Amino acid sequence: MFTLNGFVWALIILALLALIVPRLLSKKEEEAESSAAEKQPPETIPAPKPVRAAHPADAVAEAEAIVAHAAAAPAVPAKPDNLKKIEGIGPKIASVLNAAGILTFAQLAATSAGRIREILAAEDPRLARLADPTTWAEQAQLAAAGKWDDLAALQDALKGGRRV
Repeated sequence: MFTLNGFVWALIILALLALIVPRLLSKKEEEAESSAAEKQPPETIPAPKPVRAAHPADAVAEAEAIVAHAAAAPAVPAKPDNLKKIEGIGPKIASVLNAAGILTFAQLAATSAGRIREILAAEDPRLARLADPTTWAEQAQLAAAGKWDDLAALQDALKGGRRV
């Protein structure tokens, strides 16, 4: 029979440990990485990389252009207003105005009647002929300011959004 002495057994055990221990350690590292990934928010937005201008004056001009563009861009409201509260605006016209980027009473108040006619005519020429947006800005201004009683009084004097 074949017998192994203590020295050979020690070598066999060391060889097995040399094979098993790295695998166990790598599994623990993978588990630690996966648990760390689970703790992070799912949609991590990477920080923007800095852009270096060739000249400091170029950097200033670029920053001013970015600020000007951001100030000129209209802010998208968290929740659009119900434009159908304006007399003369029904579901179809409200959807056309929303598609054109007019989502709030304040935006409607800031839009001229001529521009509204252009938007309506671009969608359907019949809408531009049927609708009279001349009082919409005034109504929208009252609604944006939360002056609902004044808006109701004005709307009582209107018929289909037109002054009578």
